[in-house]
Amino acid sequence: MIENIAITKNEILSDNWYTLRKVTYTYTKKDGSLHTQSREAYDRGNGAAILLYHPEHKTVILTRQFRLPTYINGNATGMMIEACAGLLDQENPEECIVRERKKKPGQG
Repeated sequence: MIENIAITKNEILSDNWYTLRKVTYTYTKKDGSLHTQSREAYDRGNGAAILLYHPEHKTVILTRQFRLPTYINGNATGMMIEACAGLLDQENPEECIVRERKKKPGQG
């Protein structure tokens, strides 16, 4: 477990499609030792996901979408099976879920 997390540096590496940041932070482990790490992370904003359940069939409903990173890493089709999800775009999570569920496959 980590405690006392403190961000010591926050750099913007790219502000193209989404913001890519390199964040350096320190934290204390339970044994009291202090550690420093750096990570890169895309900031895409907040999102919502829902696992839809069909009670009569006792199944869940998922979506199949193309994801470029998985294609680049060797997935021949680039397709992923995922829970329905989307960016909030200034909505509350419930509105986002309704909007995403109404999309047809391939609309992203």
